[in-house]
Amino acid sequence: MRKPALNENILLTIEKPARYIGNEVNSVYKDPEGAAIRFAMCFPDVYEIGMSHLGMKILYDMFNRRKDVYCERVFSPWPDLHKIMKEKQIPLFALESQQPVRNFDFIGITLQYEMCYTNILQILDLAQIPLEASGRTDDMPLVIGGGPCTYNPEPVAEFFDMIYIGEGEVSYDALFDLYLSMKAQGYSRKEFLIKAASIPGIYVPLLYDVTYHADGTICQMKPDTPGVPGRVKKQLVTDLDHAVYPEKPVVPFLKITQDRAVLEVMRGCIRGCRFCQAGQIYRPAREKKVEVLIRQADQMLQSTGYDEISLTSLSSSDYSGLEELIQYLISHYQSKGVNISLPSLRVDAFSLDVMGKVQDIRKSSLTFAPEAGSQRMRDVMNKGLTEEEILKGCGLAFAGGWQKVKLYFMLGLPGETEEDMRAIAQLADQIAVRYYEIPKDRRNGKCQITISTSFFVPKPFTPFQWAPMYPQEEYQRRAGIVNETVKAQLNRKSIRYNWHEPDVTVLEGIFARGDRRLSRVIRYAYEDGALFDAWSEFYDHGRWMRAFEKAGIDPDFYTMRRREADEIFPWDFIDDGVSKSYLYREWEKAGQGIVTGNCRQNCSGCGAMQFKGGVCYENQD
Repeated sequence: MRKPALNENILLTIEKPARYIGNEVNSVYKDPEGAAIRFAMCFPDVYEIGMSHLGMKILYDMFNRRKDVYCERVFSPWPDLHKIMKEKQIPLFALESQQPVRNFDFIGITLQYEMCYTNILQILDLAQIPLEASGRTDDMPLVIGGGPCTYNPEPVAEFFDMIYIGEGEVSYDALFDLYLSMKAQGYSRKEFLIKAASIPGIYVPLLYDVTYHADGTICQMKPDTPGVPGRVKKQLVTDLDHAVYPEKPVVPFLKITQDRAVLEVMRGCIRGCRFCQAGQIYRPAREKKVEVLIRQADQMLQSTGYDEISLTSLSSSDYSGLEELIQYLISHYQSKGVNISLPSLRVDAFSLDVMGKVQDIRKSSLTFAPEAGSQRMRDVMNKGLTEEEILKGCGLAFAGGWQKVKLYFMLGLPGETEEDMRAIAQLADQIAVRYYEIPKDRRNGKCQITISTSFFVPKPFTPFQWAPMYPQEEYQRRAGIVNETVKAQLNRKSIRYNWHEPDVTVLEGIFARGDRRLSRVIRYAYEDGALFDAWSEFYDHGRWMRAFEKAGIDPDFYTMRRREADEIFPWDFIDDGVSKSYLYREWEKAGQGIVTGNCRQNCSGCGAMQFKGGVCYENQD
C-alpha cells in the first residue's frame, strides 16, 4: 500500500489538494520494485494544464504498455505547496506511487511553452538534483525534454541530459532498450549518453560545442565526441492508424482546462501560414482513417464517462473524413447527451454546416482566426483567406442563428502598417453590418463581436524566423491604435476588444530564438523567485530584467535585429525535414505579398516529402 507524500495537515492548508493525491480513474498502477525502468513524466505547469496535454497522455499510455517500464505523472506544485516543500525539504514526488522522482531512472519534461522555463528549474530543484546536467552523477535520473519548444532547445539545453526532437512514439523504445542493456553491463552515465546520441531524434547538449562571432551571432556548433551526429533529425509517425493512442485516458478528480475526451483526427497541416511553427514542424499532414477514429471514440467515451468529445488537429476543416465522422458521432452519441466540440475550423460554408449539426446555437459562439484585418497582411502571412470569404462565412453563421463571434488577430507582423492595424476594427465593423442586414425578426438577439489580439512572435522553422520584433512600448501603441479605431466604428457597441500584455511577448520572443547563453538568465530569474511566468498574476518583468543585467546579456540582441540570410541559427543543427532554403523563399515571397497554395493544390518544395507519408504523396505514383 502506498504512503502519501503529503500528510493531512499539509493537504488541508493548500489550494486544490486533489492535484497531488493521484488515484484518478484509469491511472496505471504497477509494482515499483518490479519495473526495470521508472519514468517520471513531468509537465512544468499546474495539474489542470498538464492533464489537458494530449502528448503527455499518449506517452503515458505508450510507456506503461511496456511491462518493464513504469511511467508516473508529475506536475509543477502550485506556489503555496512549492513554499512548503522548500521549507520542509519535501522531495518532488510522482502521483501514482507518491515516491520521490529523484529515485527514478528518467525525468521527462515537456517543453510546451517558453514561459514555463523557470518551472523546469522548479521541477529539478524540488527533485533535489543539480539544475545543470554537467553536475549530475551516475546515480541520478537522466533528464530528457520533449515537445514543440525542442525545435530550439538551446536556452534550456544546459539543464537537460537529452532532448528528444520529434514525435515520441518513434524512438523511445530504442532508448529504453539501450538503457537496459548498458545498465546491465555497468556503463557510466557519460558512456550511455554518447551511445544514446546515435539514436535518431536524440540530442545530447553536453556533447556539442558552440562558438560565437564578435557580434554575438553563432560561428559554429559541432559535436566534441567522435560518432556523434552533426545534425539531429526529427522523428515523425508516418502511419497514425497504427500508432499508440490512449483509449483509457486518466480522468481527473477536478475540472481541468480541456475536460473532455480528445480525438486526434490528423497531424500536420496542409496550409502554409508563414507565422505558424506547428504548421511547419509537423509537416507533412497525416490523417487517421475514419474507422480508426470511430473505434477510438467509442472506447474513450466508454472508459471515461465523458459527456463531450473534441476533435483535435491544427485545422479540423481540412480532415477529409470529417463529414462521415461527424455523422457517426451525431447518430450514436448526441441522443445520449454527448456534446461534440470542433475547434480549429475555417470560415466556410462546410464548416458552418458541420457546426450547426453539433452545437446548440443558443448557447455557443463561433471562433474564427483571420489573423490580420487587411487582405494585404493576410497575403503577407499566407493565411489563404479573403475578406469575401470571411464576410460570407460570418453571414452564413448569422443566418444560421449565431450572434456571437470571436475573432483572433495578431499585431506586430512583418511589414505591418497603421492602415493594417485599423483594418482589424474595420473588419469587425463590416461583420457587424452583415448581422444587422438580417431582418430584425430573424435575428437571435444582439450581435456580439469580440476581438482579441496577441502580439506576433517569430518562431524557429518558420519563414518569419528572420523577422525582428518591436519594443514593448511599440506593441502597446499598436494595441492602442486598434482600440481607438474600435471606438470610432459605427457598430462599436457590438464590438469588444481585448489584447495581451506585450512584456510577456517580448520575453517569449527572446527564448523562442535564443541560444544557450540564456540558461544563465533563466537560472538567475528562478533564483530571484520567477515561477509560473505564463500566469499574469505571477509574472514580474522587473525580475527578468534584473536577471539579464546580472548575466551581462542585452535582451534586444535577440529581438530587435533583423537576421541576415546566411546567419547560423541556434536551431540549425536540427533537421526537421523543412529546408532552410524553402523557408527563406517564403520569407521573400512574404515581402512581396505573394501567396503560396496549400499542399493539396500544389507542392511547394518544402522538403517534407522525404518522410514518405502524408499529403505529399497523394495522387502520386
